[in-house]
Amino acid sequence: MSEPRIVVAGAGSIGCYVGGLLAAAGRHVTLLCRERIAAGIRDHGLHLTSLDGLDLHVGAGALTLATDPQALATADLVLVTVKSGATREMARLIAAHAPSEAAVVSLQNGIGNAAALRAELPHRPVLAGMIPFNVVHAGEGRFHRGTSGAPVIEAGRPDLTRALSVPHLAVETSADMAAVLWGKLLINLNNALNALSGLTLHEQLQQRPWRKLLAAQQREALSVLAIAGTKPWSMGPLPVRLLPWVLRLPTPLFRMMARSAVRIDRRARSSMWEDLERRRPTEIDELQGAVVDLAARFGRDVPVNRRVREAIKQAEAAGAGSPHLRPVDLR
Repeated sequence: MSEPRIVVAGAGSIGCYVGGLLAAAGRHVTLLCRERIAAGIRDHGLHLTSLDGLDLHVGAGALTLATDPQALATADLVLVTVKSGATREMARLIAAHAPSEAAVVSLQNGIGNAAALRAELPHRPVLAGMIPFNVVHAGEGRFHRGTSGAPVIEAGRPDLTRALSVPHLAVETSADMAAVLWGKLLINLNNALNALSGLTLHEQLQQRPWRKLLAAQQREALSVLAIAGTKPWSMGPLPVRLLPWVLRLPTPLFRMMARSAVRIDRRARSSMWEDLERRRPTEIDELQGAVVDLAARFGRDVPVNRRVREAIKQAEAAGAGSPHLRPVDLR
């Protein structure tokens, strides 16, 4: 699969950013997306920027835009980037339209997406994957990556790793994707806090009360994961077990410790904030909800994760964007 035909299935912010980088490197890419996103790219092309200084324009003619799932019929490789709640629906579309030999890679938040895809696609090669960075859609074909990190996909298909490794997208592999996905989820527990605060990620993480709430969620999750026998992967140089301790440090010490762990653009916000602002369903059930569900299996309670999930559900129901809560509102 040296020159696979790649279909990005459900191309939103992450899908358009990844697909745009692949197309810029000469890969054959189709973005299967909503008409709103397709229209913006047709009119303006793809404009990809990042906190690292990337400023790349990809003309609309460098890739194929599609809104009909029949576009999956061209795929050698399908990158699934839909929200977790739409995974099974997308799997059924892949089953109906994609060639039987097409490989499928999940590049989604949450723990169970690859398993859901395998359940619907039992005779197809399905790999788990993880995108560590966040991307915000600024309209008119503009997509900005606001945090750092390298994508990871399940080991065993070096041809896919080569096909997906292009400039500005250095893909790594892992034989233990469950650990990788739980490690990412521990970081993603901040998505909801950022959405509820209405602040940028930089502003929010400079405030110790918000960091202490994130630390409390992570402590709950790490406790339950230890009972389950799962050791989550560390996304950066800092061991995952130390994350809550670092988050609780006074802000000057936190800045010193965090500087080497992750880079965050001052404009960056979480994808869940964007979901609330655009009145879209969030992935709270796949993040805090996954911690609550795992705890329930062992007869444990995780009250901070549970309260944060409830607050996001209330914000979704209100349909008014971020509620701009304070940390004390979640205690």
